[in-house]
Amino acid sequence: MMGFKEVETKDCPVEKLKTLQLDEANASGDEKEAEVNGTPGATKSKKKKKKKKKKKATMEATPEVDNHEDVPEVDNEASDEEAAAENEKEEGGEASSKKKKKKKKKKGPKTQTEPPTVPVSKIFLKNSYPLGEVCDYREDNLWRVTSEEKRHLERLNENIYTDLRRAAEVHRQVRQYAQKVIRPGMTMIELCETIENGTRALVEENGLAAGVGFPTGCSLNECAAHYTPNPGDTRKLSFGDVCKIDFGVHVNGRIIDSAFTLTFDQRYDPLLNAVRAATNAGIKEAGIDVRLCEVGAVVQEVMESYEVELDGKVYPIKPIKNLNGHSISPYHIHSGKTVPVTDNGDNTKMEEGEVFAIETFGTTGKGIIREDSDCSHYMRNTDGPASIFEKPRAEALLQSINTHFGTLPFCRRYLDRAGEKKHLFGLKQLVDADIVTPYPPLVDSRGSYTAQFEHTIILRPTRKEVLSRGTDY
Repeated sequence: MMGFKEVETKDCPVEKLKTLQLDEANASGDEKEAEVNGTPGATKSKKKKKKKKKKKATMEATPEVDNHEDVPEVDNEASDEEAAAENEKEEGGEASSKKKKKKKKKKGPKTQTEPPTVPVSKIFLKNSYPLGEVCDYREDNLWRVTSEEKRHLERLNENIYTDLRRAAEVHRQVRQYAQKVIRPGMTMIELCETIENGTRALVEENGLAAGVGFPTGCSLNECAAHYTPNPGDTRKLSFGDVCKIDFGVHVNGRIIDSAFTLTFDQRYDPLLNAVRAATNAGIKEAGIDVRLCEVGAVVQEVMESYEVELDGKVYPIKPIKNLNGHSISPYHIHSGKTVPVTDNGDNTKMEEGEVFAIETFGTTGKGIIREDSDCSHYMRNTDGPASIFEKPRAEALLQSINTHFGTLPFCRRYLDRAGEKKHLFGLKQLVDADIVTPYPPLVDSRGSYTAQFEHTIILRPTRKEVLSRGTDY
């Protein structure tokens, strides 16, 4: 660079050319000499200078933080925008990863609320409901426990057992809540609706596929069964009442029928203890090939061993002879067989696969019940006429009954709920035509007290299962 400047000061163009050629020759000679000696030549030094210039230019364009020279504002804004964009990408990535994590979370079982509103299917997942109390049969049927054939039969019927256990779990959870909240001063309608609303929520009511099994019974004192309040009933529960709470749950027509007696005065405890013990004795006796009269004999013996003192008078506790347990079949609460509470001589045998409601009623009265008061319970008569075409109002009501209840029992409150507000006249016509059967309240002698306990059992091929058994009774 320096030699080239000196050549420019000369006046002669020829001399300038000679000088330029001489300089180029010297430069090439120097480079060759540097290559031979292994030291950097002029070309290498030029490259270094070029690199230094580039580095200096870069440093001036992007100075370090410690450099106090002015930095162009455009560069700062660009770098800030790039940084913000990177931060947004990072934040967006974190948010999307969080969303993905939330989606991956598996839903576990829920817990029950008060009042109960969570369906039991959301608590017990994969249709895995608790078993009831499982009991071996008597000695002559103990072989069933290890029989591979009987075990295979149970596996084939697993869907039936699942439906029954689901309904039984609904019954347990609803009644446990009811026992907490039912208190003197509550109207009978409030009492029933507390139970029925809980049942509908927990079983996930769905037409005839699942729902209430029959109207909630809340019979008081001498009334032993079949009382539920009609629309407009203002009666209230009092401290001195003996209240039989009997309600049902069904899944696919598989009905759980279970009942207990609720009191607030401890003086009734011997009456309740007698009936509870008699029911448990009947359950223990029941089994495949057992005669119905044998169950009744055991129930009677236990029941009559108790007495209760009320207002200074001792009353022997008697079984109500004409109020009994019964077999249950899909969509039929009473399906043919009667389980007596006395030794009535019925030699009919219980059979494998049957479902029974083992219920006993004890009383301080005569031990015989009769029909009384206004009717609230009704049920479609499967043996009666199929229709009543000549009476349009009754025919329309019948269609509603078939749609909402089928062959399950219902009450007037349920008709109201189904939208049949003006149903009395049509209902009477259906009763008169023997299409619907009324079931009035059943009462013992006035001033007496009655109690009830009941469980649903199934006679499985290997063992007996008390489906509705709970920690309460």
